[in-house]
Amino acid sequence: MAHQKPGEPRNLRTSVKGPLMFSAFWAVVAFVAVLIFASGGSARSPRFDLAFIAAGIAFIVTLVIAAMLSMSYKDNAAHLGKGSGVNLSSARKSSQGHGGHGTGGTQREGTQRRPDAPGAGTAGTGESGPDGGAS
Repeated sequence: MAHQKPGEPRNLRTSVKGPLMFSAFWAVVAFVAVLIFASGGSARSPRFDLAFIAAGIAFIVTLVIAAMLSMSYKDNAAHLGKGSGVNLSSARKSSQGHGGHGTGGTQREGTQRRPDAPGAGTAGTGESGPDGGAS
């Protein structure tokens, strides 16, 4: 609302019309549902008193929820829309394909394997003993 200029119509998120229509829709749904189900069948008279109470409760609850959600809205920072994935930047393109660093290994840049980890033997040769070391 700080960017609102006098004389210009508000957008749907900041106007009052959107949440009111949303709340009115659910109030009508609640009114019809309670009117049908609270009467207990076609032999009895419809319960308009319960239907109006349910419609009022539904209208107020949905209006409060819509107001709280619109107040908590915050735009994302501009830097969050850049890049193409986790720890990737669109400015730095890799010529090796998806995630390749040109080393041919599966290890990521800046990570190290523990020597006592399983499968930490000689990479690429398939030679590892039962304790994980080279045989």
